[in-house]
Amino acid sequence: MDLGIRGKRALVCASSKGLGRGCAEALAAAGVDLVMNARGGEALEAAAEAIRARHGVAVTTVAVDVATEAGQRALLDAAGSVDILVNNAGGPPPGHWSDWTREDFLRALDANMLAPIALMKALLPGMIDREWGRVVNITSQAVKAPIAVLGLSNSARAGLTGYVAGTSRQVARHGVTINNMLPGIHATDRATALDRGVMTAEGISMEEAQARRFATIPVGRYGTTEEFGAMCAFLCSVHAGFIVGQNILLDGGAINATL
Repeated sequence: MDLGIRGKRALVCASSKGLGRGCAEALAAAGVDLVMNARGGEALEAAAEAIRARHGVAVTTVAVDVATEAGQRALLDAAGSVDILVNNAGGPPPGHWSDWTREDFLRALDANMLAPIALMKALLPGMIDREWGRVVNITSQAVKAPIAVLGLSNSARAGLTGYVAGTSRQVARHGVTINNMLPGIHATDRATALDRGVMTAEGISMEEAQARRFATIPVGRYGTTEEFGAMCAFLCSVHAGFIVGQNILLDGGAINATL
């Protein structure tokens, strides 16, 4: 399928690896020029060079922490005018409700709620002026069904979801769509870290920790970054203009819900 976005320009946050990298790859395969962001410059440059070589698109790199105001300013200055925004940031660490402090919550909000909102506020006006734009926010399946040990993520990402629910309906008439992707467990560093936590806490092997989690997913495996990226690219395509303010689960059926 021709996604109709060749020649567009996309800002993809936290895209040196994992789900953000999957989105960047899929957009590049559709002919979209990229502004890629990550905190680690070396990994970011390696990812950008691989994408340039594979897809022949222009790639600009900005190694900053998007959770900070300084990082956001630098990223927006480098990005300039973009047609597509993919918001993404690593999730807060797991823990116990009684241990989280105000500072823990503020860090989670900065990374997983306030930074995406700041980028949307900065870039939506240009999209509205051009009467076309796409925003995809990578959140979590925990928005649909909270995960107890990820209370910081549950809270911050639910706040972003509420913001998108209202904002997406206000900008849709200008040809701009905003939607959220809710990943379940994918084969990324995040999954490895969570499995290692279970392994350490319960004194089991990594293989057993993964097997336990596989058993909770109807398809019996973790998702791939390629699958995730393909959905992101579709939501950014000309074919997705009637999809507004939706929360799309990519979890292999793990969330057992009718809606």
